[in-house]
Amino acid sequence: MKIIHTENAPAAIGPYVQGVSLNAGKMVITSGQLPVDPATGAMSDAIEVQTHQSLENVRAIVEAAGLNVGNIIKTTLFVKDLNDFAAVNYVYEAFFKKHGGFFPARSCVEVVRLPKDARIEIEAIAVE
Repeated sequence: MKIIHTENAPAAIGPYVQGVSLNAGKMVITSGQLPVDPATGAMSDAIEVQTHQSLENVRAIVEAAGLNVGNIIKTTLFVKDLNDFAAVNYVYEAFFKKHGGFFPARSCVEVVRLPKDARIEIEAIAVE
């Protein structure tokens, strides 16, 4: 097991890591990624921007481990309000189409609250 850390995704805000790589880098599991811009530490209020930023943070971790978006086989989305589902899907679809068109298996659940009062958090599993 190898710990994945990149400056291109926000640092962990608790006792966890951005991601782990297993089987000599052939499998990557990310921690949930909040929509925090790693360069500024800022977080937009717009669900579309938050969704895109969370996906970019996942991508940065997967790429830091030597894989790419096309290797993502499973995502889990935690949303604060399922009324945002259509907007989240729009951004999610565009992101995966841009990066190869493969849509991973996915779960999406509504939660009461997320860290930093984010509206979305996304985690992923990628394999070579």
